[in-house]
Formats: sequence, C-alpha cells, structure tokens
Amino acid sequence: MSRVKSKDTTPEMIVRRLLHAMGYRYRLHSKSMPGKPDLVFAGRKKVIFIHGCFWHGHDCKRGARIPATRQDYWLAKVGRNRERDVRNVASLEQAGWSVLTVWECELKDRVSLAERLASFLGGHQVSGCRSLPRPAEVHE
Repeated sequence: MSRVKSKDTTPEMIVRRLLHAMGYRYRLHSKSMPGKPDLVFAGRKKVIFIHGCFWHGHDCKRGARIPATRQDYWLAKVGRNRERDVRNVASLEQAGWSVLTVWECELKDRVSLAERLASFLGGHQVSGCRSLPRPAEVHE
C-alpha cells in the first residue's frame, strides 16, 4: 500500500485537466480543511473530492469488489474510509462549504461529468467539452 498515491492520481488529473480546460481555477489539497479536499474553489466556497471507487466503498461494480485475502481487514479499512468521508463532508458543510464528490467510475462519460461540474460550480458553458483531449483511460 506504500505505492498507493493520495495526490495526483489518474482520476484526479482527469478532473483537473477537464476543469482547467473549462476555464476554472482552483487550489489543491488544502491542509487546513477537513479531509484535505482535492480541489478548493475558495471564492465560490466549494470543494471537490475525487474518490477511487474501491478505496472509498462506492456502490458500483469496482467499489463492491472485495479482495480474496484478508477480507476482514479490507472491509474494516473501507468502512473506516467511508465513515471518515462522512465526517469530513459534514464538517465542511457545517462551515458553509458546498461539497461535490466525483467517483472514479463517473470519469467514463466526460460530457456528463463536465455538465455536472459546471452545474456544481455555477457558471461556465460546457460547449467545448466534446473536443477535449482524452487523457489516459481509467481501467475498470
């Protein structure tokens, strides 16, 4: 697990490139905020977390997968991650921040993702997103 990155992951880079191409600017991994959100839009008082489906226990095919060995350990670990995520989101919302979670499995449909991000951030048109370059694909 020492090789598992918490910053600059493939899903995070995909979302960052997409948002940058849409004209949004942001700060990365604010250590002063609960959960160190991946993207912080301080002027809008909004944050985005980009979660891997397996590590954060998403309800998709990849998130529901349990390794064959040490199942008790992995179920407990993912459970703790989910509890921590709920606490962090609650703390941020209580402080007046809006929170969006983007899941790894949602990266397949870039147009839909771009529309969801624009809607959350309240603003820019998403017209040019169909022609955006497709960074490295996320494996299922």
